Amino acid sequence: MSISSDTPKSNPTALNEEASVEDATKRDLLYLTAASMGVMAAGSIAWPLIDQMNPAADTLALSTVEVDLSPIEEGQSITVVWRGMPVFIRRRTQAEIAEARAVDVSTLRDKQTDEDRVKKPEWLIMTGLCTHLGCIPLGQKQGDQKGEYGGWFCPCHGSHYDISGRIRRGPAPKNLVVPPHEYLNDTTLKIGHEA
Repeated sequence: MSISSDTPKSNPTALNEEASVEDATKRDLLYLTAASMGVMAAGSIAWPLIDQMNPAADTLALSTVEVDLSPIEEGQSITVVWRGMPVFIRRRTQAEIAEARAVDVSTLRDKQTDEDRVKKPEWLIMTGLCTHLGCIPLGQKQGDQKGEYGGWFCPCHGSHYDISGRIRRGPAPKNLVVPPHEYLNDTTLKIGHEA
């Protein structure tokens, strides 16, 4: 005697496929969770390393320098330090301004007009580092050799700069660099930018 059953027989292949899909979904979830945790762990390790590359507070404090211009007389130069570099500040005479503006720019190696280099004609602000090898040119002190063009002279390799700080003779490839600066009022100069 045979017993017939109305219940359908389960298909073992279909059960295996269903279990396989469920296992793949679980596996994908585990992979995504592990990858997310790995990314978070890497970020938590990398962030302090990246953050420590930012300048320290004491360095940021040196990012700007304010200079009182009132004691500087016409024809006088001073040197201040900004970011560890000397900055030349010269209060030029009317004759020096006229001389700097009379230069034919087409004859210059690094073609800049005097107007491009100054914000106020009487004040010339530039870093005091020769653009050849970074030496400090002479010409700031009274009695210093000023070179053939009455500005600054780098004795190391013979670079001559004019009264606008433009290279006129010698191996230096560029003019003395004009740093970022602004006049806070008629007598106060700020060199550099806030971070």
